[in-house]
Amino acid sequence: MSMECKKTAPIGVFDSGVGGLTVVREMTRQLPNENIVYFGDTARVPYGSKSQKTIIRFSEQIIRFLKKKQVKAIVIACNTASALALEAVRDEFDVPIMGVVIPGARAAVEATHNQKVGVVGTDATVQSGMYTKIIHGMNPDVTVIEKACPLFVPLVEEGFKEHHVTQEIIEHYLESMKNTDIDAMILGCTHYPLLRSKIRAYMGDKIQIVNPAYETAMDLKKLLEERDMVNDGTKEPYSRYEFYVSDTAEKFRNFANTVMPFDISETNVVNIEEY
Repeated sequence: MSMECKKTAPIGVFDSGVGGLTVVREMTRQLPNENIVYFGDTARVPYGSKSQKTIIRFSEQIIRFLKKKQVKAIVIACNTASALALEAVRDEFDVPIMGVVIPGARAAVEATHNQKVGVVGTDATVQSGMYTKIIHGMNPDVTVIEKACPLFVPLVEEGFKEHHVTQEIIEHYLESMKNTDIDAMILGCTHYPLLRSKIRAYMGDKIQIVNPAYETAMDLKKLLEERDMVNDGTKEPYSRYEFYVSDTAEKFRNFANTVMPFDISETNVVNIEEY
């Protein structure tokens, strides 16, 4: 790939479903000139309850698909796949690949004053202990309290964001964390930024809420700058966004249009098992 071609090449983003759109949303804000190819594995969602071996296999298939789209970098916009597959796929493919866990962990380590950090995520992310491991690698003195909140994802996806039942579930899951003295909390699942204001209101102002989607977009920006791969928009003044799923395109599109700042007119279904 020539250098010029490389700059206008798209960025590949993938997730187990729709949650990764919160990462795409931040990318379109921080990197408005970049072209993006998004893949949501809607046929095999959720990843949160699957084994590491399976998640690595799924991730490899998706990366092979994205590489066919000539992407210049890949963002794993899924905490579970970032936690369980990033290291394996990084060694395997010749394209820069980043996940959402490291940027979120770093932001929390920088945000905490009393060295106590909370993490909320899916069962798989919490059981992997990946946030704790990575935070301790950055600063062994930080105490990390992880809490699985498995009902947050279906509540968001079924459109229950504003329903009182969501408020009750937030209180149910986060009461124990509210009673600790953490002063930073990582939204360790890409769906959770959609509940951010509700979580923020319940946890109170003394806690800084870290959104890894934002931190990942900023890290990606740095990566592209370092490698001289930033699309400056001079070649093609309009950014192109392509959306692919492994199933239920219509449902994906309806949800995506509630998350994204622009209308998604087309979603293509891909048989990901072929890759």
